Amino acid sequence: MKRFKEGLKKGSIMLVDTTLRDGEQTAGVVFSNREKLRIAKMLDNVGVHQIEAGIPVMGGDEKEAIRQIASMGLQASIMAWNRANVNDVRHSLDCGVDAVAISISSSDIHIKHKLRTSREWVLENMTKAAEYAKNEGAYVSVNAEDASRTDLDFLIRFAKEAQAAGADRLRYCDTIGVLEPFGTYDVISRIIDATGMDIEMHTHNDFGMATANALAGIKAGARFIGVTVNGLGERAGNAALEEVAMALKFLFGMNLGVNTKDFLNLCEYVARASGRTLYPGKPIVGSNTFAHESGIHADGVLKYPGTYEVFSPEEVGMQRQIIIGKHSGSNAVKMKFVEYGIDLSSEEANDILALVRSAAVEMKRPLFDKELMYIYEDYLYDIKRPGKDNSTGELG
Repeated sequence: MKRFKEGLKKGSIMLVDTTLRDGEQTAGVVFSNREKLRIAKMLDNVGVHQIEAGIPVMGGDEKEAIRQIASMGLQASIMAWNRANVNDVRHSLDCGVDAVAISISSSDIHIKHKLRTSREWVLENMTKAAEYAKNEGAYVSVNAEDASRTDLDFLIRFAKEAQAAGADRLRYCDTIGVLEPFGTYDVISRIIDATGMDIEMHTHNDFGMATANALAGIKAGARFIGVTVNGLGERAGNAALEEVAMALKFLFGMNLGVNTKDFLNLCEYVARASGRTLYPGKPIVGSNTFAHESGIHADGVLKYPGTYEVFSPEEVGMQRQIIIGKHSGSNAVKMKFVEYGIDLSSEEANDILALVRSAAVEMKRPLFDKELMYIYEDYLYDIKRPGKDNSTGELG
């Protein structure tokens, strides 16, 4: 918990990773206990401030995994998720976690149709659970589920009563991903002005804006960002840890001390454990992120990487790739053959480029290294074979 306590003292922005809770709630995803322990260690090594490890009241393997994670002596705070009732919180505290998330719906549509109760019932149960958890010495986050569709006056009342009950922060949950960045900035600013309470952004990606909304909340004064590795989460997922951390570092100028060089290993491991392949265009860690094929782009990045890369691939544990295919240029071809110890002339590079483009169109993809060598070998054979006038390139 040391890292979390230090962050609280400094008043810094902090990452709350919920891969092991909301990430595992992705339809069809189940982590084994061994995978949960490994992911927790990897998250701690990366430098996240708080790990939401799961839901203890589920019992069985879930509770045992949380208990083991809490006993590992990690630098991150270990949080467990609860409904707004004292029994859930007892299960969490029994696991040895230092923080609890107490979650209950705050929007009228949820209160009426899901809970089938009243606003007063919501406030009563939330405050009872928060008071109990705080009296037991836990750090308390009160989660307003469906906050983005909650009447703002009631949400402010909800936050103030949570605060009075001892809650340390309010988790603002965009449960169905209906926020947009401008509205996010406005509503988070208003909540902070009205309550002075620490806010955690918990955003979903239903409209592709989870990361943008999380960052807008930070801009408005929120201090915590809920994230998952690879953006795992229910439906379209959550704000992605790797996207948020890199955006904060390179776009906001906020270095959270995160070990970004381990991102690729972490993301690949979680992808395998969750059975969700990293697609090539995945921001930050997708295989295409540092792959250049277009002649203009490849030429620029070979001369100076900053022409087409905001940060180096090494920042996230990756390597640059120059792809040879239909859109390549002669300079990229020359560079590629230097890797094989072959120094092509400009004429040879242009000749081979024509052959490469033809082959790429025929195969509908870029070429592998061995295929490039086959083209080169055929090219040499063709210009040297008997009966060919090499001075003109025509058969005699």
